[in-house]
This record gives sequence, C-alpha cells and structure tokens, in this order.
Amino acid sequence: MNLSEISLDFDDIGNWPMPVRMVSILVAALLVVGAGYYFDTQDQLVQLETEQKKEIEHKRTFEIKQRKASQLDDYREQLVQIEDSLGVMLKQLPDKTEIAKLLVDISQTGLGNGLEFELFQPKGEQKREFYAEYPIDVRVIGDYLQLGNFVSGVAAFPRIVTISDVQIQPHKKSGKLVMQAVVKTYRYLDDEEIAQKAAANKKRKRKR
Repeated sequence: MNLSEISLDFDDIGNWPMPVRMVSILVAALLVVGAGYYFDTQDQLVQLETEQKKEIEHKRTFEIKQRKASQLDDYREQLVQIEDSLGVMLKQLPDKTEIAKLLVDISQTGLGNGLEFELFQPKGEQKREFYAEYPIDVRVIGDYLQLGNFVSGVAAFPRIVTISDVQIQPHKKSGKLVMQAVVKTYRYLDDEEIAQKAAANKKRKRKR
C-alpha cells in the first residue's frame, strides 16, 4: 500500500484503510490516557504519596503512645518508689525545733574529736522549693585523724548534713592542719511555709 495514494477524509473515517484506522485509534487512546494522567491521575498520585507519608507518621505516633501506655504500670510503680524515697529523705531533715540541737551536735562532734574551732558561723537560712538550707562556715584546727573523725562523725548523723568547699592547709602557729569548709544542714518547710513561699513567688511573677 502506497501511503502517498491514501486520501484521508475526516468526514469519512469509516472508509479509511484498516491499518490507518488502527493506528488512529491507538494514537487517540494514547492521547486520552495521557490527558487523563496529566489532568487527573498525576494529582491523585501526589495526594496518595502524601497520605502514605501521613499514615507512616501516624503509625510511628501510635507505636510511641502504645509503648508508653504499656509502660504505664512501671511508671506508676517508679512514682510510688520515688515518693517513698522522698518521704524517707524528708524524715531525715530536721524541723525548726531541731536545728539548734543539730548545730550543737556538729560543734560537739568537733570538740569531742579534739578539734579547736577558730570559726563557727551560721549563715542565713536559704529556702528552696520544699526545704531550707542552713549553711555554717567553719574553720577548725587538728591533725589528719581528728579531721577525718570529725567528717565521719558528721556523716553518721541520722539527719542529713553535708560538708562542702573543703580547704585544708598547714596551720602556721601550731604545726597542725586547718580545715575551712561549709557545713550545711537542712530542714523541711511545713505546709504553711510552702504556701507562703508559693504566694510570694506568684506575687513576684505578677510584678514582672
């Protein structure tokens, strides 16, 4: 078949040669499919990809929440243990009436181990969230054994007492050692003090 001899009349497509009609149908189908993909399917594929990403993210969020939910009983048990530990620690903090006696116990522990006090100066009380610190500047003179026994004796108190900022140097006059440190004892705040502190903090925030 000579293509140059073929005359294609678009008003008489039914009389076109069969091969030409087949090719025309194929081209038309490809154009329809291409147009459909461009105007409709392409956007749907983009939307599908977006939804798939969202689904993956939702699955991750669900897995995290499910993991947390499965550990909820463990968290509750840990919370109970923390509260119990906190209760034990609070019992180791003296109240107002015990602070004076505790200061005497600290000084007596030093004197009982043969230390000489050059300084025993309680400083101002510093209130924290639910407890108060009571720092004391001390400077004592003695030998290694006496200083060690003093520190061990204070650490053995049933109440919480810490020793920090320790500096030990030779004492020029006696030939012994002089230890300078900050001894801190603590007390818990009663409910009234905690309420007053919370009210003061709230008032301070309003002023800002």
